[in-house]
Amino acid sequence: MAGLARYIAIRALLIIPTILILYTVVFIILRVIPGNPVEAVLGTHYVPPEVIKEEMHRLGLDKPLYVQYFDYLWRVLHGDFGESMVVRGRPIAADLKYRIPATIELITAGFLVSVLLGIGTGTLAAVKRGSRLDYAMRIYGIATYTLFIPWVGTLLILLFSVHLHWLPAGGRLSASVSLHRITGIYTLDALITGNWAAFADALKHLVLPAFTLGLVLSGPYTRLVRTNLSDVLQSDFIRMYRSRGLPEGKVLRYALRNALIPVVTYMGLQIAILMGGAVLTETTFSWPGLGSYLYQRISMRDYMAIQGTIVVFAFIVGIVSLLVDITYALIDPRIRY
Repeated sequence: MAGLARYIAIRALLIIPTILILYTVVFIILRVIPGNPVEAVLGTHYVPPEVIKEEMHRLGLDKPLYVQYFDYLWRVLHGDFGESMVVRGRPIAADLKYRIPATIELITAGFLVSVLLGIGTGTLAAVKRGSRLDYAMRIYGIATYTLFIPWVGTLLILLFSVHLHWLPAGGRLSASVSLHRITGIYTLDALITGNWAAFADALKHLVLPAFTLGLVLSGPYTRLVRTNLSDVLQSDFIRMYRSRGLPEGKVLRYALRNALIPVVTYMGLQIAILMGGAVLTETTFSWPGLGSYLYQRISMRDYMAIQGTIVVFAFIVGIVSLLVDITYALIDPRIRY
């Protein structure tokens, strides 16, 4: 346990350079893009020079680059992500606080969908290796990973929202449904307050974006589970279990536990992909999370909002990766840190 605690502490400290690297890259890219950010925010090129100068001074964009760089870092350390360049006086921290739970809800649901679909299809392919079902699952694993999220999302909206009227096309909650916000994760808040009408409505709004994100990201799980489970099922200890007359279902559970160890490693790598996919998914389904917020602010060249969102993205990825590493150690007792 002491070794694991030491490893957790080291991994937690490594989140800091990860955030710094991403922040530095974004800071440089934003400054080298041609054009004036104030003009981009105001949406016109015909702005009096004195107005541009005043806004640049107010936002601190007339300072040397190294001063801007360290100024923002110092403010972030104190929980101040600056003010929006689009809405004067609007703290970016308030926007992030409101939108973070929406993104967490979406990527959690999308993650669960991708894992369930991937493990299910990969297990079927391994158990029926060489059969038509195996080939079908392998094609599924390749095809889903090549899908474009907005295209899949639009097709699902047309089918389930426009034609069948089963599920809403976007948003998180119907206007007619009220919910007391506690954590900002609507399904969880509805369960906490016992508001079953709100829970059902929030779940209906979550189904399409979560399924879209999970479907597109499930392909690698299918291929990874199939490959590892096929190898495990042909190993000596599985043959020993079968020779002792253990039920096939129990044998499969033992085999699957061993086959999932590399899958858990991939889960940690997938978090960054999930965050990237969330940008496209949230934009497609008008989901008010960090992804759609980042997309809006990039189009407006809102420096402060973009930088703050990237810092939060990096922090979330770092924390989740740490949790995955801990889970990896718990699943495989042979691992020592």
